[in-house]
Amino acid sequence: MQTQEDQGSADTLNEQQLRNFVEQLLGGEIISMERLLRWRPAWNLELRRGGEVLALHIRGDRGGDVSPFPELRREADILTLLGEQGIPVPKIYGFCEEPQAIIMQQVRGTRDLATAASDAQRSDLARQYVQAMAAMHQLPLEPFTAQGIGLPLGAEQISLAGLEAYYPLYARNKTKPQPLAEFALGWLRRNVPKHRTKAAFVQYDSGQYLFENGKVNALYDFEFAMLGDPLADLASARMRDNYEPLGARFSELYRYYQEVTGEAADPDVVRFHTVLFSTVSTMQFSATIATPQPGDPHDTYIEFDIALRRVVVHALAEAMGIAIETPDLKIKASGPNAQLLLMLKDALEQLEVSGEFQKSKRQSVAKLVEYLTCADAMALQLLQIDQAEVEALLDRRFDDYSQLDAALEDFVKRAGPEYDERLLRLFMAQIERRVQVYGATAIGASASHIDLPPIESH
Repeated sequence: MQTQEDQGSADTLNEQQLRNFVEQLLGGEIISMERLLRWRPAWNLELRRGGEVLALHIRGDRGGDVSPFPELRREADILTLLGEQGIPVPKIYGFCEEPQAIIMQQVRGTRDLATAASDAQRSDLARQYVQAMAAMHQLPLEPFTAQGIGLPLGAEQISLAGLEAYYPLYARNKTKPQPLAEFALGWLRRNVPKHRTKAAFVQYDSGQYLFENGKVNALYDFEFAMLGDPLADLASARMRDNYEPLGARFSELYRYYQEVTGEAADPDVVRFHTVLFSTVSTMQFSATIATPQPGDPHDTYIEFDIALRRVVVHALAEAMGIAIETPDLKIKASGPNAQLLLMLKDALEQLEVSGEFQKSKRQSVAKLVEYLTCADAMALQLLQIDQAEVEALLDRRFDDYSQLDAALEDFVKRAGPEYDERLLRLFMAQIERRVQVYGATAIGASASHIDLPPIESH
């Protein structure tokens, strides 16, 4: 078993290997190197070379089996191709094999639009981003297919490109039933937009850009990029607007995208891709929740899981024309292990750690303790309500809570579209209750703020 000391030694070795690689690749001497407080390895560094100082960023391998495209070099190659075709992305200097990492330009700027000078500047930045997105969608596809990126053909392949990319990861790692994911998968396959027959290069996790002094300097994070329906990027940007505002109302950017491209963007297709992107994102992290692995950023994965499941339900409700309902639930503040959890919280606070990175690790544990305190108070009650509702739907009794998801998933896979509304209302009640319980915690805060912006202004 790897101890904390072993992990620290490994991190030190990795950093030294990266320092050596960068200095050999670019010449010169590293004069500063800072590990960023992120859930994946990343560093900012400065390299003195002759009379200049290069600002660099290292994007490390996230580790774990949570990506449909685990080859980090793939992202480096995509960024290189985009830069060569005039899309504003970070310049790639090289790729380190051991440990795997992309050596790239450190782009000046921030993603925090609260720092923009005015609402007018925020709106202009959002339009600059849309222009870059639209230019990306109009790139020739041959350079990407020559790089080995698959080209979907026909409406079904184009519309479901993201689903087909993520599904092998989901199927390979699935250890427990996932009734909500299976319900969404069935709905998506039954509701493919048949008129979407033109593929484009899509970022697929869009809405990410850095700006400075009123100018968008770069789009970033192309880990999940692929060829597919360009409206998928509008959908994922729409989702991101919940926690990283785009700079203008989504309905305005939706309209502006159509002006820039000269092509209509069917709002029902954007709704379809909102369901699809939230579903595959949930699938991506489902195994990390069902079967946690040592070293995982557990608090982050739980946060993703509950927030994304709520988006799946809200997106399906929007697409199906069903109103969101919040069930009545009496919240208890503490459970049978309240005193023990207080002791754990106190013991954690007494731990002295040095350095911002280790402090961030302690904070992650504190988040888990806070979440566990709510679970101690309410988890059993949530399961009892779930059982009663599943029994009513399936017209059968269960002896154990552990039987519920397997039986529900089996029913979902066999049920026809006539059950769509009843099933959605069941999943809606389940997730809305959990947000009531956990929404006030640091882990549950993202889920409590889910609110898909309107596609069209009225």
